[in-house]
Amino acid sequence: MGCSVAAIISAAGSSHRMGGLKKEYRPLGSNITDDEHKPLTVLGAAVLAFASSNRIQTVVISVPPSAEKGEFAARVSLPQGLLQTGAKPRIFFVPGGRTRRISVHHALSWLSVLPAEAPDFVLIHDGARPWVNTSLIERTIDAVIQHKAVVPLLPVIETPKEIDEAGFVCRHLPRSRVGTAQTPQAFAYPAILRAHEMAAEHELATHKEYTDDAEVWGEFIGPVAVIPGSPENRKITFPQDLYGEQERGTDVWERR
Repeated sequence: MGCSVAAIISAAGSSHRMGGLKKEYRPLGSNITDDEHKPLTVLGAAVLAFASSNRIQTVVISVPPSAEKGEFAARVSLPQGLLQTGAKPRIFFVPGGRTRRISVHHALSWLSVLPAEAPDFVLIHDGARPWVNTSLIERTIDAVIQHKAVVPLLPVIETPKEIDEAGFVCRHLPRSRVGTAQTPQAFAYPAILRAHEMAAEHELATHKEYTDDAEVWGEFIGPVAVIPGSPENRKITFPQDLYGEQERGTDVWERR
């Protein structure tokens, strides 16, 4: 019997650096359309990439708890073929929380409520990374089955420095030993759920805020394996990130 895999797409943020406009619901560009020839949104592109893998049975999207930017707005932003009755994978929506970690925790907990949806492994992805490709998703699934926890990493091109609280360089870090993390990050389930439960307790006790799922796993469960990331798998943070190289594409399927 094969392993069951779910994907969590985190899209519950406030997008304050986008001027308050919900970036996940924005169109990627004037020439980028879905298979129904409708403008493809940031969230729509991310979900389509995961839906392109026949190894993923369930997609859970965390959305803002507000009525204005919540489930209804998220549904409208997706290609409607993904939401048809009987479509695979099954797509569900859960209200997010105050932070990204809390939003992911909500989605992980939701998977445990319905035993039929509880997977062996879960991929956790930023909804603001629309250019993730199926190749990276498949490599991540292969790696998590082998290692139980995995994060895609890009090498650092310029020499990184660690600075102290006074603003002085305190350590010269070798480029070969550091990298920048991407998503999807993938983990064995329900171990990642237990890790988030412990992280929630730790945050309450210490006021620390975890911003990365690999950090949560590493602190409460164990080592996290690394696979090569993808330079195209950029994260949208500012309005100008929506345009540029991506305008060259004309159809989402050319990007997979």
